[in-house]
Amino acid sequence: MGRTSDAKEKILTAARSLIEQRGYVALGVAEICKTAGVPKGSFYYFFESKEALALAVIDEHWAAERSDWTRILGSDAEPLERLRQLFEATQASQQAGKETCGAISGCMFGNLSLEMSNQTEAVRARLQEIFEAQAEMVGAVIDEARARGEVAVTDTRAAAQSVVAQLEGQVLFAKLYNATSPLTTLWANCLALLGARVPAQV
Repeated sequence: MGRTSDAKEKILTAARSLIEQRGYVALGVAEICKTAGVPKGSFYYFFESKEALALAVIDEHWAAERSDWTRILGSDAEPLERLRQLFEATQASQQAGKETCGAISGCMFGNLSLEMSNQTEAVRARLQEIFEAQAEMVGAVIDEARARGEVAVTDTRAAAQSVVAQLEGQVLFAKLYNATSPLTTLWANCLALLGARVPAQV
């Protein structure tokens, strides 16, 4: 039983690494199994298809990322400070990835949205759910800032979606230029987007 559990984790780890480096479409089951060091039969024991594996990788990645977002956005810091910390954590994560792999991989969810959203409905729907969950988490923080009179926006949902879209867009630029410098504008852009009524150094 220990080997069975280990094989599944090896497949997930290999798939996540390969998807981050090369994307989903170009990958084959044989390559994933070779990288994981497990026989092909093990793959189909755990996953009925490559799409099923992609969904499992997405869920695993989101579980870890959601934990980080919850910790940052649910802290005792002031609302806008929490958003700033989220941007800083994103930049640090991308920089760490570059130092480890030599290149910025960007956001797995954003990358897969561009690659797969018009090819598989199951993946598209799952990614949509994740981005909606992110916007909901950000929206809760914006609501707090609005109640304190710190932002001028009236449509919290739209503002939260714009903040998430800005974050995704700048991460995409970071990947394109293989540099974290595009992420340094996130905070100032967020303050402008929200019509923040507090100093930028909050």
